[in-house]
Amino acid sequence: MNKLETLKHYFGHDTFRPFQEEIVDAIVNKEDVLMILPTGGGKSLCYQLPSLLMEGITVVVSPLLALMHDQVVALQSNDIPAAMLSSMQTLEEAQEIEQKLRNGEIKLLYVAPERLTNAYFLNLLHQLPINFFVIDEAHCVSEWGHEFRENYRRLSLLKEQFSTTPIAAFTATATKAVEQDIATNLGLQNPMRVRGSLFRENLSVNARHRIKDGRAQLGEFLKLHKDESGIIYTLSRKSTENIASFLQGKGIEAKAYHAGLATEEKNTTYADFVADRVQIVVATIAFGMGIDKSNIRFVVHMTLPKTIENFYQEIGRAGRDGLESETLLLFSAQDIVQQKSFIEDLPETPYKEHAFNKLEAMVRFANSENCRHQSVAAYFDDRIENCATKCDNCTAPESEKVDITTASRMLLSTILRTEQNFGLHYVIDVLKGSKEQRVLQNGHDTLSVYGIGEEYSKNQWLTIGDKLLELGAVEIGEFKVYKLTTFGVEVIKGAHSIELKKERLTVQKAETKSKVTYFDDYDVEMYDKLRELRKEIASQKGIPPYIVFSDKTLKDLSNKQPQDKEEMLEVHGIGEVKFERYGVAFLELLQDA
Repeated sequence: MNKLETLKHYFGHDTFRPFQEEIVDAIVNKEDVLMILPTGGGKSLCYQLPSLLMEGITVVVSPLLALMHDQVVALQSNDIPAAMLSSMQTLEEAQEIEQKLRNGEIKLLYVAPERLTNAYFLNLLHQLPINFFVIDEAHCVSEWGHEFRENYRRLSLLKEQFSTTPIAAFTATATKAVEQDIATNLGLQNPMRVRGSLFRENLSVNARHRIKDGRAQLGEFLKLHKDESGIIYTLSRKSTENIASFLQGKGIEAKAYHAGLATEEKNTTYADFVADRVQIVVATIAFGMGIDKSNIRFVVHMTLPKTIENFYQEIGRAGRDGLESETLLLFSAQDIVQQKSFIEDLPETPYKEHAFNKLEAMVRFANSENCRHQSVAAYFDDRIENCATKCDNCTAPESEKVDITTASRMLLSTILRTEQNFGLHYVIDVLKGSKEQRVLQNGHDTLSVYGIGEEYSKNQWLTIGDKLLELGAVEIGEFKVYKLTTFGVEVIKGAHSIELKKERLTVQKAETKSKVTYFDDYDVEMYDKLRELRKEIASQKGIPPYIVFSDKTLKDLSNKQPQDKEEMLEVHGIGEVKFERYGVAFLELLQDA
């Protein structure tokens, strides 16, 4: 079969997506390649397809066992002989895979980078017909990337030991500096470089200042995504469990995931999420790198990520099937302080300064009133037009601003009058004339600032405090004590005016908007029936539902409602292999409708 016939037969696609064909051709021509393409852009096909077109075995280096396992299952489901070697396997299982490799019964072998430093494994590779190496999540090579891994850095040995074997490196995120670091470290020889646009047109990106703990905003957001798969990221292990419990109390299937859980519990949660038995995973960043689940419809960040790279990769887990998906970032000035405290604990190295710079870029992004997609693209040295309708800033009406200079001076003066020894909540109690015993015992009811702030609610004062923290007028010391900076003193003296978006002072429920639809017209009732059948088949075969058919395929099926094999092969994502494995049951359901 030629490449187009192979594309249709195994993957169910009639045409290539942007940049895929160029990379496939380059790999077949035994060139080194470096591809930077957003999550959902179809990177995996760029090396899986040429492996089928070439003689020999393709070795794929991947950072996570769960990711390798999912990709192997998906390939095997498409009748593509694939396997993984990992520490999870018994000696007998590893020996069986080794024998299959020697017999030419495996096309793609997935391994962790650590295995490539193993002398026995390297000796085995020298005895096998390796057609090319794949480095997935290649940004892990660079110490200037956001997920640097020492074992990835050692992959430079590939060109040393297999000098004539091509390398294909893939990542979703890399600045120009990281891109060059990848190419240099891997020893790529005049590689074909492809950098796709960072614009994910099916992804809506939104950021909000968090109100209190953000749970009310989260609840309103989830009303728009009933029964849909999603990930909620938060900073601490404790908060993952608290938020998961909060959602469970509202009747939502949710589970917590963090590094402190037992391996078995983490594996169960991961498997339940991939199999659609759990709707939402509430997780720390320990969850999700390279997660191979196509129908994640939303990603929420309850706290500020530490870098734009982290943020972009994490929101990139939504909408990998190309269907409309939504992301929401909830943040506050407290998050900035917490992230800075983590960096402060690092040793004094150039990396520490680099970490501060990355955090500042993330803070600017969160507070920006510019197009979100454009801001992310600019960070990665890409230029795009305004997204127009795919972020909160581009769809927001012209925002009215209010002058809060007087209120800011009140708050800063109260911090000063209470001798910079208290947290923000206490300062606000003094401002609002609280009769709390602690205020009275400290004699702060006698201060000139006591009770002068009744004009604003406590939540509004907290928002004003956040703004002053963002501007650097105050800083938070030990025990969350608020202290004035030089800039804050200047504000008190009237040297600066402070403005705030009017809506930030209006405490309200998280705004709602019309729920997205994935196709202009599809049979919702039929789609639900198809989804139930998919779940039943997946359960019987012990594989994730999306491996049977993606959400996009099911919606296309409900749209076209094919009545025979020929018509079914015209549906997105259905090739000969998929039809032979699963098509008959779906066809019977459609014929009986």
